[in-house]
Amino acid sequence: MALISAFDVLGPNMIGPSSSHTAGASSIAYLAWKMAGGNIKKVKFILYGSFAETYKGHGTDKALLGGILGFKTDDTRIRDSFAIAEERGVEFAFEINETETDIHPNTVDIFIETEEGRALDIRGESVGGGKCRIVRIDGVPVDFTGEYSAAIVVQKDMPGVIKHIASAVSDRDINIAFMRLFREGKHERAYTIVETDGTLPDDLKDAILDNQYVEDVMIVQI
Repeated sequence: MALISAFDVLGPNMIGPSSSHTAGASSIAYLAWKMAGGNIKKVKFILYGSFAETYKGHGTDKALLGGILGFKTDDTRIRDSFAIAEERGVEFAFEINETETDIHPNTVDIFIETEEGRALDIRGESVGGGKCRIVRIDGVPVDFTGEYSAAIVVQKDMPGVIKHIASAVSDRDINIAFMRLFREGKHERAYTIVETDGTLPDDLKDAILDNQYVEDVMIVQI
């Protein structure tokens, strides 16, 4: 018999009426904010399926914007996320996509520009109970839940890179929970996602970057 946790019964701590349309949406954007790793300058949300149909009535728009501002699902500032974004000078827009239908019903694409010059394209899905999955980064299919602290490594798919990443993590006595490679093709752009137990040390990013084939490292602390 499957085990059911109190979280599954009661749902997440959240602001808003719907765990999928509010808490899940906020969680996706909050992860995107962590991955961007800078001050958000401009953001565009493209909504699909039921997100597109009910995003105003269920507060999905406020939740997404709150998450990208760094607010967790239970942060009361989510209610005022539009005004706060305007105060901070963050440009934001929402668009509806009704043509792409072969997709999870609670899906959003988030296009981010930071003041530091980073541009990031993230697709996320709200999968119920306030939980979410990141399923695409800059056009490359991935699978990342945000339930663990993680190092997301952008690299060229070349021999020795995975070994280098694993060594950088293990040399710091970090326990790897999951480590997966997602790639466009052989010797093309790839993402290695290392999910770990506990927090990641400050020097891990620089250690992983010390390889000619590593382009970028995004650290997500949970």
